[in-house]
This record gives sequence, structure tokens and C-alpha cells, in this order.
Amino acid sequence: MKWRLRLMMLFEYAIWGAWYVTVGTWLGKTLHFSGQEIGAIAGTTAIGAMISPLFVGLLADRLFDTRRVLAALHVLGAVLLMFAARQSSFPLLYGTLLAYSLCYMPTLALTTSLAMRHIRDPQEEFGGIRVLGTIGWIVVGLIVGAWGVEATATPLQLAAGLSVVTALYCLTLPPTPPLARNQRFELRHALPLESLHLLRDRSMAVFALASFLICIPLQFYYAFTNLFLNEVGVVNAAGKMTGGQMSEILCMLLIPWFFRRLGVKYMLAVGMLAWVLRYVLFAFGAPGDLMWMLWLGIVLHGICFDFFFVVGQIYIDREAPSALRAATQGLITFLTYGLGMFVGSWLSGVVVDTYAGAQNAHDWRSIWLIAGGCAAAVLVLFVLAFKDRRSAAGQPVAVTD
Repeated sequence: MKWRLRLMMLFEYAIWGAWYVTVGTWLGKTLHFSGQEIGAIAGTTAIGAMISPLFVGLLADRLFDTRRVLAALHVLGAVLLMFAARQSSFPLLYGTLLAYSLCYMPTLALTTSLAMRHIRDPQEEFGGIRVLGTIGWIVVGLIVGAWGVEATATPLQLAAGLSVVTALYCLTLPPTPPLARNQRFELRHALPLESLHLLRDRSMAVFALASFLICIPLQFYYAFTNLFLNEVGVVNAAGKMTGGQMSEILCMLLIPWFFRRLGVKYMLAVGMLAWVLRYVLFAFGAPGDLMWMLWLGIVLHGICFDFFFVVGQIYIDREAPSALRAATQGLITFLTYGLGMFVGSWLSGVVVDTYAGAQNAHDWRSIWLIAGGCAAAVLVLFVLAFKDRRSAAGQPVAVTD
């Protein structure tokens, strides 16, 4: 069963990795979209992340077998991706990819819930299952880079094919009927409103605010790194960017060691500091003698992601009451992958357009320094305002089982 679930995760995240990393390059270099248009399209997934809890709470929890919901969403997603690959105007392409994101983003939570329903100890076993999703992202990135199709619509078509395969595969998984079929659906079941009172605690409020704010400069990386690398002449940029996911796996293994030595506050701070360093490295790096700076900026992704987002999940699990842990995790997901990345998509597009030159060339140094400055401001705010009560009281800090 575990290997069947691992394969599900591999397909699930390979779909996202196939198109999302390189779509900005296709839009910018081939379709000549503006920075704001590229940012808006990158932000469609953020809108999907904000709305997806409604789909998850209503469809899978109360109406249909999870695997059938997954299959239907992926088939519809495949159709939308193929249609998107044939578009060249912003309104049609934006509308299509927005519709696609509304189909795809709920499947991230659905695959997680399905996996946890079919394993004995999610806390011990889920990490080993989910890591195959990262491997799927790496593999498909290497394929796209090796094909040299980053500036074409081929990645969208590849994602469509993977969506069909995933839909068929999900139907082979064990039945996963809804658990709340006979319960009345209420809005509070889908939206994490009940956890808002936790924000009365200063540290939790600072953490939530920092989580939202750090995702604004984060979207500069997701929306424009591949375009940047291709524009400055890096060969096989998509393949090289998978180094970030490789480092993510390594850093995940190192989290317990760092946790015992740094604690929550300074691990979160190191994660944000890594964003600042990454953007400085991008600002001054270049192919050739300074390629090592670009490589280092890419592989810092492990620290950027794991030391902030994964450690943040551990912090929420530790601080929130057991009855509100899931709702609070949902609130943070809404603030980060939803609202934060949505604002970041708009802002990054404005900045990129501001520093656009002739023939769609960009002043990338200024762009990355602005992103790094935003991350640095969030870091300073967090370090000055956040206080880890357990560390302050001299209690040992340990990773939650």
C-alpha cells in the first residue's frame, strides 16, 4: 500500500512541476507577455489555494469517494491544460489556467487525506510517502530541461498527459468513501475561521503575519527564476532548478539536528535569511565564473522552504490546541500559498515590468535586490517581534513526533 501511495504522490507533484516552473519563460520569451501578465498567471495557483478548502470540505468529505473526485478533477485538468497550450492571448490563457488551478489545487489536499486514510501511523509514515512527490518534481524538471522545451507549450502538454495517467491510477487505489456523508455541511467546516482567536497571542500573530509577508518575495522566485536563468544564458535552466528540490530532501533530514540546536525562532529566522541570501546571489551571479552564485542560490531552496514552512508546521502543531491544529494549519496555508502568493504574484509582475528594457530584456539585479530587500524587512520584523515561549522558559525544544 505504501508504494501505491508513493506512486500517487510522484504523479501528483510531477504534474505541477512539469508546467509551473517554466511557464514564465514560455509567456515571456515566446508570447511576449508583460511581467504583470506573467505574475497574474503564476498567481492562479494562489487563487486555487484560497478556494480549494471549499471543494475539499464539500466534495470529498461529504459527497463522493476521494479517488473518484481526484480522477474527475485530473481529467478535467488535462482538458484545460491542452486548451491552454493552444492559446496566445492573455485573457483566454489566464481564464483557462485559473480554471485549471481551481481543479488542481484541491487535489494536493485530497491526495494527502487519501494517503493518511490508508496508513497506520501518519506521523511516522507520511513523510516517506510525501517525499516521492518531490522526486516526481525533480524527475519531470530534468526531462523538461533535457528536451530544451522551456520556452514552448510542451510542458503544459506533458502535464496534461500526466494528469490523464494520474486520473486512471487514482481509480486503482482502495475505496475512500466520505466520512461525513450524514453530517450537515457548514462554512466553518471548510474555512479555518475557528482558529482566528489564536492570533490574539502575540507570537502566533507575528508568525502568521511573517508567513504571509515572506510569501510575497517568495513569488518572485517561483514566477520568474526560470525566465531569468534563460534570459542570462544559463543552459538547461529547468534541469538546474531541480537542485532546489534535491536540497529540500537533504534539509528535511537535517531538521531534527538543527531543531535541537537552534529552536523554533532561529530556525524560522535562518529560513528567511536564506531568502535574502538567495536573491543577493541571483543579483550578482552570472553564467561563467560567477555561475557558482546562481547554483548556490538555487540549492538554498532546501533551507528557504524547509526551515520556514516545515518548521512552521511543526510550530503550529506544538502551539495550537489539538482540536484546532488542522484548522490552524489551514489558516496558515491560506495566508501563505493563498493570500501571500497572490499578492506576491501581482507585486513581482509590477517590479519586473518596471525594470523591463528593450526587446524584453530586464534589469535582473535591481529586481532581485528589491525581492531580497522585502525578505530582509520581514526577517527584521520577525526577529524583533517573535518570542518562542518554550525557549524563553528554558524548556527543551524538540521536534514533534
